[in-house]
Amino acid sequence: MILKRVARNKGFTYYVFMNITLSLPDELVKRVRKIAVDRDTTLTGLVREYLNQVASQEAAVGRKRREREALERGFEQVQIRVGKRTWKREELHERA
Repeated sequence: MILKRVARNKGFTYYVFMNITLSLPDELVKRVRKIAVDRDTTLTGLVREYLNQVASQEAAVGRKRREREALERGFEQVQIRVGKRTWKREELHERA
């Protein structure tokens, strides 16, 4: 995974990338490099783009989950009493 961080050393700002090693079949690497050339990028660029997409999607899923949980907590806190039910389900669906 490639991480970009801003670091400070004696007042100078520089960017740090984490290098990783992947074990991939040669045939896959050849095919993906051709795709990278077609897209005017590199294999590293494709991997970086894909991982950014995965991270963004995961963040969106997490945000939706947190919003749903907040909504559920709100429903639990609001309990409205509407009185005693004086009708039967069948009565609501009676046809004239």
